[in-house]
Amino acid sequence: MRVTKQEIQRYLCELKSAVEKNRYRIDRNAKRQDNIQLFLDYVIDEARAKDIILSLVPSDFSEILHNQHKGYEQERLYVFGKDVRLLERYGSEEKWISLYIKCNKLENSFVIVVSFHRQRRPLIYYFND
Repeated sequence: MRVTKQEIQRYLCELKSAVEKNRYRIDRNAKRQDNIQLFLDYVIDEARAKDIILSLVPSDFSEILHNQHKGYEQERLYVFGKDVRLLERYGSEEKWISLYIKCNKLENSFVIVVSFHRQRRPLIYYFND
């Protein structure tokens, strides 16, 4: 799927607007153990997670995926990566952590952050500035 930097900038503006209005959630349910694990392994709270999402820029964009869940195939999931410094919860040092952030902006302008965890493998960034 071809996408322009302007389209990603527009998507990020809409996503950030929803996040600033607290019209979003980070999925942390039984199916999202990696998301839960990030909050267990590092000193990170909702405010810090929100700041990270608000700091996303077009150069953090990796790809657009089709939702694989039955009945939601029309939805597009936007994948971003972000390197952030986080303090280990059970250690004494800050580490650079590469995050995998996958978002679903619904038609009602509510955002579901489906994935918010450490990258399992390095991402390929769409815009190599």
